[in-house]
Amino acid sequence: MSKKRTKYTSAFKTKLVLELLQNESTIVQIASKHNILPQNLQNWKKTFLANAEIAMEPSKAVKEYNIF
Repeated sequence: MSKKRTKYTSAFKTKLVLELLQNESTIVQIASKHNILPQNLQNWKKTFLANAEIAMEPSKAVKEYNIF
């Protein structure tokens, strides 16, 4: 029997990435505390940092993704 894929909310992912960026714990410590794979946390951090510009300039994001 196959295991169902777990879907994590964006709020959960953001919380863990922010915890990681505070440098109080390592990726492995945070991952084991929340029972996730360290690679997932690493990918979420990469995505978070790549899109951090959107938080500082939301109007730019709206212009880029506006299809009309």
